[in-house]
Amino acid sequence: PFEIVPPVAASFNDNVLIYTNGEPKQIELTVTANQKDAKGKVSLIAPETWKIEPKETNFDIKNNGGTATISFNVTPPKEQSEANLIPEITFEGQVYSNEIIKLDYVHIPLQTLVLPSKTKLVKLDIKKKGELVGYIDGAGDVIPESLEQIGYKVIRINPNDMNAASLAKFDAIVLGIRAYNMVDILKFKQTELMKYVENGGTLISQYNTNRGLVLDNLAPYKLELSRDRVTEEDAKVEFLDPQHPVLNSPNKITPKDFENWVQERGLYFSDSWAPEFTPIFAMHDKNEANSKGSLLIAKYGKGHYIYTGLSFFRQFPDAVPGAFRLFANLISIGK
Repeated sequence: PFEIVPPVAASFNDNVLIYTNGEPKQIELTVTANQKDAKGKVSLIAPETWKIEPKETNFDIKNNGGTATISFNVTPPKEQSEANLIPEITFEGQVYSNEIIKLDYVHIPLQTLVLPSKTKLVKLDIKKKGELVGYIDGAGDVIPESLEQIGYKVIRINPNDMNAASLAKFDAIVLGIRAYNMVDILKFKQTELMKYVENGGTLISQYNTNRGLVLDNLAPYKLELSRDRVTEEDAKVEFLDPQHPVLNSPNKITPKDFENWVQERGLYFSDSWAPEFTPIFAMHDKNEANSKGSLLIAKYGKGHYIYTGLSFFRQFPDAVPGAFRLFANLISIGK
């Protein structure tokens, strides 16, 4: 393959860096040389409210294809903020800010992409209650890693081994997307999850498709799933019960928390539920009927059962602040 690539490139180890307090975090940048004896300087560019140390550092890479890993300390501003962190490599009088990505799969030719290198910085104004979250894998999302970034300890649960007693230590249990479509053992373990809720736990079930469910009853009360969704990521969100605890504690949720969502609001909302459930939001795409089934919360025994079709699994990788604040409220409910 004949490839035209820059003589030096840079890539971050982290795509997103989330801050929940004013403490600095270390971020690593890997500089790659595409020729021998590459010497130069590298710095990171961000808005002035973000403090970066050192301002600049040198690199000296002897071999073609060699790398150097450089560490910087990045301190956030006091207020909530979002910014892109961009590398600038000064080499032989030119400035480079790209990374090289190789797509290497059996079914296609090798593809080499030269793209702008950046990582997203987010300072969150967020509060949370509880510390320990259990997570049951579904079809795959980054919920555990994302919750750890905002200070939760997350333990992956093997559903084969779980019972109400082993679950009691968790402040909340989160089911991965489509868990009730993917994890057959849940048809036999659902009673243990319901006992956990009845004893005071919080169970958060993310979206499932309405076909191919491993059991009929997802919740302790009637809850039917539909194909309702809101694909316009900026669709207006109406607050149906502004005084509900999930909108007020520990974070005050406002329409601002639904700004800058990506790809969609959510999918596979419920369209029919028992009166024990409280719908929290109403939303709709243009020229579509209003849907109130994106987030439903019911008290069961001493605990809470939550079903949500909101696309947290899309918002977390893009570090959307409002999605983190709302999810922290879900985990914190009842505490």
